[in-house]
This record gives sequence, structure tokens and C-alpha cells, in this order.
Amino acid sequence: MSPSSSKKDAKVVVVGGAGTIGSSTALHLLRNGYTPSNITVLDTYEIPSAQSAGNDLNKIMGIRLRNPADIQLSMEARDMWLNDEVFKPYFHNTGRLDCGHTPGEIKSLKEAYETSVNAGVRLEKTTEWLDSEEEILKKMPLLDREQIKGWKAVWSSDGGWLAAAKAINSIAEVLKKEGVKFGFGGAGSFKAPLFAEDRTTCVGVETVDGTKYHADKVVLAAGAWSPTLVDLEDQCVSKAWVYAHMQLTPEEAAEFKDTPVVYNGDLGFFFEPNEYGIIKVCDEFPGFTRFKQHQPYGASSPKKVSVPRSHAKHLTDTIPLESEASIGRAVDAFLPRFKNKKRFNQALCWCTDTADANLLICEHPKWKNFILATGDSGHSFKLLPNIGKYVVELIEGTLSKELKDSWKWRPGSGDALKSRRAAAARDLADLPGWNHDGETDSITASIDQLKLSKEETAKTGGGPAVEI
Repeated sequence: MSPSSSKKDAKVVVVGGAGTIGSSTALHLLRNGYTPSNITVLDTYEIPSAQSAGNDLNKIMGIRLRNPADIQLSMEARDMWLNDEVFKPYFHNTGRLDCGHTPGEIKSLKEAYETSVNAGVRLEKTTEWLDSEEEILKKMPLLDREQIKGWKAVWSSDGGWLAAAKAINSIAEVLKKEGVKFGFGGAGSFKAPLFAEDRTTCVGVETVDGTKYHADKVVLAAGAWSPTLVDLEDQCVSKAWVYAHMQLTPEEAAEFKDTPVVYNGDLGFFFEPNEYGIIKVCDEFPGFTRFKQHQPYGASSPKKVSVPRSHAKHLTDTIPLESEASIGRAVDAFLPRFKNKKRFNQALCWCTDTADANLLICEHPKWKNFILATGDSGHSFKLLPNIGKYVVELIEGTLSKELKDSWKWRPGSGDALKSRRAAAARDLADLPGWNHDGETDSITASIDQLKLSKEETAKTGGGPAVEI
């Protein structure tokens, strides 16, 4: 599909297109000259999808430096957040403070600092090593000196946070204005690929309501739901992380305005409050799974799959009791003045890990024209402006060999349950406190959820629904 003349006629369906990678793909199809009416975005929920991990108050912006491909994509994404009209209103360049207090964390921070300043991409001009509480407090005076004794930190002046849901909605406005087609609800929820008579060439998809969409290429960009929809042969394991919101007074919010993102690998992280005075706090841990016997399309029989539970469908779900405690410890360390504030909208947010934390962006090895674009591993939102560019390059056969090798189909290449995290994820079945089905007093959680506007509420998941 490389000749430009063929783009006008090529039909592309993006499954999970109301989330991060899917919406970016649809945008770059437009920017590469595809006819808008030949692009179809499918999702259970309208864009930004209520169960996409990207439908969130905020995400951290930073440069990823594990390998040359990471550097290339991260630097390109940063430039687009700064300069692209679709994205630049949603990058809050407040700076980022990565802290540590244990010997292991400090060692990792020092290594990360040295990698940054030696990367050859001018990060030495925006990155500083902070060797004392005094230096840390100069960057973030609202931290409590007693709580940060012994801390070291890396300061990144070009970091900050991204207004996640608003940025995806900005893409949505472009797609709608240009005439891209959409299918939502049952008409947007993936059921199965459609095949030609050879049973190996994908010619579209069928959704759960029976609608059939014919296409030259199908892109599955369903985030944490991807392994539940098609058999990925254990290359991806979907995991949940947790967050909580706190409501600040106007005076408190004004004091914390424009403060940097503060991250500590042993505790968690927090952001400045949004325009409504809502501040988000997260803890840091290896994630939670939810394993079930489930048969994704392409599997010969039911198998053990970590199946996300959509917070958009289960409004009374909260977080495990131990997560409430760990978020409390993060608040005590970062924001001790707010330790008695009520935390609300406590919820699970689903992503999907690969073993090596690289994306899975490739053509399915058995199904021609069926493209996989998933495996975010919790670090892909910052690539919203540009990741779709590379999905389109794959569609057109122009993706670089380096990226092809990084993102290739690779079953058996490692342990996605642990990935590159400190430990393997634990299963929600073993953890009390998060599932409130049938509890009448949990209606309060639903009310708190609904009080926030769709745009400003941190929703969970990524991609179309699976009824499980």
C-alpha cells in the first residue's frame, strides 16, 4: 500500500480506536492522505473511550532512554507536544522530579541521570542531579523537609504532565471534522476478524451486534483488552494500577499550581491540581492481574488470560484495601498536610505489559492485513502525538528494520507477568476491598464517579469491551 494513489481507496478499520494508540493511528492515517470516509474507528465507548487508560486527568511526560528507538520516539513526541497545534495546549511543562531514598533507588536514579546527560540529545541542558534536601526543596518547596530526609533526585526541566483525556478529545475533534467514520456500543465492540476464502487474509471485522466492516487493513489497538480479544500467545499480560483523587480548596489549589510532577519509585507520584482543584495521587507497585479462563479469538480452547474489569461498566469497583494503605503512605510522604483529606474516585487503571516492555506492533503472523498495535507496558501515552505515524508506516511497508525488530511478534521471549518491573504482578482474586458488587453502601462510589465530567474523570481500561 505504499503508492500514494492507493491511499484514497484503501479502507482501514481501527479497533479500539478511541484510546491512545488507536486514536493516534486514525489521526496519522488522515495526515498521510487516506480518505476520511475510508477510515473507521470502532470502540465500545465514544472517544475518548471511557475504559481507555488514556482517558485520565493526567499522565507523566518524560524522555525514555532505554535504547535508540525509545530516544527517537520520545524526543519526537516531546517536539510534537510543544509545537503541534492538536497537542500543545495539553502539555504542562511544570518539570519532573524523580526522587529516591533507598540505596537501590538512589543507584538507579544516578544511572538514569548519567544516561540522560550522555545520551547526545542535549538532555544535559535540562537535567540536574540534586544531592540534598535543600536542592530538592528549591525545585519543589511544598514538600515537607522532615519527609524527604536522605532523598536524592533527578530534576528534568523539560518534563511535566499531559492532560490526557483532553488530548485524545483534541484528536477526536479533528477526526470528526474531517469525516472519519465511527462505530460505538455493540457496533464498535470487536467479535471476530472477517476472512477471505483462504481463511488467512483478513478483510474486515464483525462486531458483537453483528455489524460487518470490510477493510483492506484492520488495526487492533485495544490496549489492555487486546489479549482478551485475540490470542496473543501470552506475549501481553494486562495489569491494573491504582489512583485516587483529592479535592483541594481554591486556596490550596492556587498554592500548588505549576508545581512539578513528583515521583518516587518506592512510594508513587502526584501531579499539580487541575483547574477544578482535583489532585491525583498514585502508588508504585508491579500491578494487579485478574486471571480467568477465557477463550480469545484464535485460541483453540479456553486458557488463562488476565481479563480487565471495566470501571466504566462497574462504577462501584474501587481499589484493594492494601492499595488504600499504600496510597495513604504516598500522601503522608508527599502531601502530609492533606493526609486527612477524603480520597475519592479510587479506581483501577488497566494497561498491558510485554516481557521486554517494548510495544507489540506487527502484522499477525497467521492473518494477513491484521495489524496488532498494543503492549503499551504503561509508558506509551506520551507517544500519543506520534505512535500512530509508525503504525501507518507498518501498514505501508516502510517501518524501519530497527522498530520492526523491537516490536515484532515474539511469543516465548520472556515473562510478561513480571516484565521489567521489580516483581511479578499479584492477582486481584487474592485481594479484598475492591469489588463492591451487591453492596448498597457502595452507591456513594458511583455518585462520586458521576460527579466528575467525562473529560475530567480518570477512567480505566483501554479498548473495546469484553463481557466477562
